[in-house]
Amino acid sequence: ELGWISKVHVNRPAVVRHAERIKKWRTVKGNWQAAWLLKAVTCIDLTTLSGDDTPSNVHRLCFKAKHPIREDLLKALDMHDKGITVGAVCVYPARVTDAVNALKAAGCNIPVASVAAGFPSGQTPLEIKLAEIKLAVEYGAREIDIVISRSLVLTGQWEGLYEEIRQCREACGEARMKTILATGELGSLANVYKASMIAMMAGSDFIKTSTGKEVENATFPVGVVMMRAIKEFYWQTGYKVGFKPAGGIRTAKEAITWLMLVKDELGVEWLTPELFRLGASSLLEDIEKQIFYHVTGSYPLQHELAMA
Repeated sequence: ELGWISKVHVNRPAVVRHAERIKKWRTVKGNWQAAWLLKAVTCIDLTTLSGDDTPSNVHRLCFKAKHPIREDLLKALDMHDKGITVGAVCVYPARVTDAVNALKAAGCNIPVASVAAGFPSGQTPLEIKLAEIKLAVEYGAREIDIVISRSLVLTGQWEGLYEEIRQCREACGEARMKTILATGELGSLANVYKASMIAMMAGSDFIKTSTGKEVENATFPVGVVMMRAIKEFYWQTGYKVGFKPAGGIRTAKEAITWLMLVKDELGVEWLTPELFRLGASSLLEDIEKQIFYHVTGSYPLQHELAMA
């Protein structure tokens, strides 16, 4: 439906002003803070996307995914029996089998997500992108994080973008698909809105801000624009699409602010792992530190959170 996006205009100064206000929101304290942080944990896609990934560090990541917060800290909060785990483990396609086997051995049902479709640049032929997606699903990935071809956005080839994403969605089969827009490379907030709409029209289960490899990753202005697109798409179709900010989210305070923004823009029904994820590799370390402080009154020594 090109008519939805042909006349899109984004008031950038207003969006930026709104984003600046978001940064000044007061964070919650005490038990409320601990509750929000545990909610954030359940929405994390715990990620390792390094060139030196090996089976052993993927196994370690999967153990941390099942036990994201130390058991004694959860007991102190009376949350030890609530089954708190991260939302998913995210790896490269070559490491999917390692992650699936590790999680199976641990006896948990955390989904494995795999980046694909020419991640992170998107500069590979569509045939190769589709083959990579199918292989990742074959290896056991239940979620696929694809990345779009930015050139299609920058040159206004909206039908071409739609068709590429649609074919990727078809290749995913039963796996859920998160579409990475790489918003830092799209040129304008209007393009971010249009790309968000096209991705949802093509069948994306989530839209995601960034690969984490761009110069600019998840920002509040981009988050606001993408969530407004999700809201309009829901109003028009009745279909709920998830949102995933990723890249550069490292502190517990930032995680809570993103949760609050989702609640403010989309409502509490989006605050579940089915509709909201945080893409992060180091965020969990800071969250666990803050929970440790909440329980004990002091920050941990280096060895006290060895798995972080």
